[in-house]
Amino acid sequence: MTVSTPIAELLFRPKDATPFDTDVATIKPWSQALSCLRSAHRGWLSTVRPDGRPHAAPVMLVLVDGAPCVATRPASRKGRNLARNPHAVLTVGGEDLDLVVEGKAHQVAGDAALRGVAAAFATKYGWAFDIRDGRAHDESLPGSPRYAFYEISLVRAFGYGSDGLTATRWRFHH
Repeated sequence: MTVSTPIAELLFRPKDATPFDTDVATIKPWSQALSCLRSAHRGWLSTVRPDGRPHAAPVMLVLVDGAPCVATRPASRKGRNLARNPHAVLTVGGEDLDLVVEGKAHQVAGDAALRGVAAAFATKYGWAFDIRDGRAHDESLPGSPRYAFYEISLVRAFGYGSDGLTATRWRFHH
């Protein structure tokens, strides 16, 4: 899936913005958010437990066709949560932007798509996955554990400037 260009807008209106800036010139471009995602060494993925409570865990992330992707073992808490409820929030901090991304996580399927995500992890982190029988495996670990890749379909994102005064909301159309 290729991510479309979102609508960018101020997060706050003048009546509710204090202390945030409401000058439209402070709207951050989506390219800045993509750069933040691309350069983030680690992010935090928040998922929903079966009883509705939130769960957050650190994750390594890559971008594939503009969409953030994460890897997890299917039996992990986040893996079980995503298999049951795809709603997720990914947060990353950068030098000039802190980013909160809301979306739905979909398990990546098909050898070509799996190989694309695996290649992105290998390039960014040197983390090599072997793709066989429609599944990703980490051969460097005992037992060659299986991993699932999840692509987060973006719904909305929020960017907060390092100045503490600027905020942008991006809304995606699906």
